[in-house]
Amino acid sequence: MYLHLIIRESFKVSKDTIVIREIEPQDNGQLEQVIKACFHEFKIPLEGTAYTDRETPRMFESYQDNRERYFVLDCNGDVLGGGGIKPLTDFEDSVCEIQKMYFSPSARGKGYGRALFEKCLQTAKEYGYESAYIESASQLKAAIHIYESYGFSHLKEAMGNTGHYSCGVWMIKTL
Repeated sequence: MYLHLIIRESFKVSKDTIVIREIEPQDNGQLEQVIKACFHEFKIPLEGTAYTDRETPRMFESYQDNRERYFVLDCNGDVLGGGGIKPLTDFEDSVCEIQKMYFSPSARGKGYGRALFEKCLQTAKEYGYESAYIESASQLKAAIHIYESYGFSHLKEAMGNTGHYSCGVWMIKTL
């Protein structure tokens, strides 16, 4: 299913078509590159983060169970980023985690990330989650600001068992 992205009425992207869609198997390689590039760009630790997750090279396969979904930002076949939801590991099934939300520099600052983030929140509600949890790195200040603007509040410690011991920002929101 494709969701055409409309940021504002006056928004035009020359000849480019931007869509938010569910991940497909052929997206794995491009998405892994986008995710890993962000770690180097923002100087985020590689160990104890999504950089070394088993899922990162096989994102399509990693989001095929019930109540989980991963979306990509597609520009004419080029994957510019993505984000998804899953049940929070080793925690109540009423809490999902919004995870692996990363974007290439060319996609930032244009409202695409917000639109994809809203798609994740809406999907979480449709799946019956009551709360959404996020872990992040302190270096991702713009992302943290966006989460705060959507009503996420900071926690003093991690929830669940994500394995991301290098993430030092934990946030939650009631849906």
